[in-house]
Amino acid sequence: MDASDRLHPWIRSWSTIHRPRPVTLNTWEAVYFDQSLERLAPLVDRAAQVGVERFVLDDGWFLGCTDDKRALGDWIVDPERWPDGLGPLIERVESAGMEFGLWVEPEMISGNSDLARRHPDWLLTDASSPTRRWQHVIDLANPDVSAHLFERLDALLSEYPIRYLKWDHNRDVLVEGTGAQVRALYALIDRVRAAHPHVEIEACAAGGGRIDLGMLRRVERVWASDTNDPLDRQRIQRWTGILVPPEYLGSHLGDAQAHFTGRVSTLGFRLATALFGHAGIESDLTRLSDDEIGVIRSWVSQHRAHRDLLHGGRVVRGDSDDAAVLVHGVVADDRSQALYSYAVIDPAEAALPAPCRLPGLDPQRRYAVRAVDLSSPVKSVQDAPPAWLAEGVEMPGLLLAELGLPMPLLMPGNAVVLSVTEARS
Repeated sequence: MDASDRLHPWIRSWSTIHRPRPVTLNTWEAVYFDQSLERLAPLVDRAAQVGVERFVLDDGWFLGCTDDKRALGDWIVDPERWPDGLGPLIERVESAGMEFGLWVEPEMISGNSDLARRHPDWLLTDASSPTRRWQHVIDLANPDVSAHLFERLDALLSEYPIRYLKWDHNRDVLVEGTGAQVRALYALIDRVRAAHPHVEIEACAAGGGRIDLGMLRRVERVWASDTNDPLDRQRIQRWTGILVPPEYLGSHLGDAQAHFTGRVSTLGFRLATALFGHAGIESDLTRLSDDEIGVIRSWVSQHRAHRDLLHGGRVVRGDSDDAAVLVHGVVADDRSQALYSYAVIDPAEAALPAPCRLPGLDPQRRYAVRAVDLSSPVKSVQDAPPAWLAEGVEMPGLLLAELGLPMPLLMPGNAVVLSVTEARS
């Protein structure tokens, strides 16, 4: 906690985040490259139904892009899938009360693209060099390249009311002396931001790449990993969050079967994991039942109700007697309230579950603790949970921190979220 106690307030002192973080839906794992107004309009409606505030169109909108083997660099709206441009989709999004965001990957270029055929000399490395996702890095330090990319981004942001760019970077640079490339990137982002100060930017970078202080000065969000598997995310967000304040950390509710790992997780565990951070959704909501939609709507409401705390409080991490248990939370600066997660990520090491110790509270004050109802059952391997979970409990902060609370013996891949508020005398 000591590192975060020093880093988070410092980062917040110069952060460009100046408004509540919008609950985001990103279309990638919902539709991949299957893009059209007809395909996405029902998803827009479902997103609005659950309370989403920002709708982001991911990879696949630009000229000739039908898969990941082509078209990077051709940053023109594809006329076949979007014959009337992006305007009708954006109008649908905005009329539903959401803002619109767009995925871009300006630093990359596909060998199979009009841009690469016109300017093969713009590749940072030889065309025969190894690729990832069939793409090369474009030479941003070339003034002609930077000027071209700014022109294309400026044209998009001027033509459409885009409020957000998801700025991706899906491969390593793999050359010596990358300083010129990074400085040119910073200059390009700075130029885009100066021309369009209302546009926020996410540093995606293949999930987890390029999360550094230089980028945090220029973006409002980072993407810690391309895996939405909550078992992965519990660890990833824990360690990334040592440096990065939670309001930056994109954390999405994905499908029951994770696209990256193939593991299946409960809805409750996915909700509890995605609650802490800049919350979002990466799932085709049109395929979910009305009951599941209701649960997600309730979760979005919970996140929005706790958003000021989650994105402005002090991040704390608890020690556990069991390595299978991760405890973390966010405590208000005045220590009047807090939100904690007690997550089990591996089989328990003992028959008796580890207590949940809650750090960061005022040891002299009394607190009311209750489980947050995420409208999704938590699975355990005991006949009955501790009695206090049903109606909550009041205890001094000292006891909550030193002794903790008895917890149910949760199955791996389950979590309990606890709300703590100062008790009224």
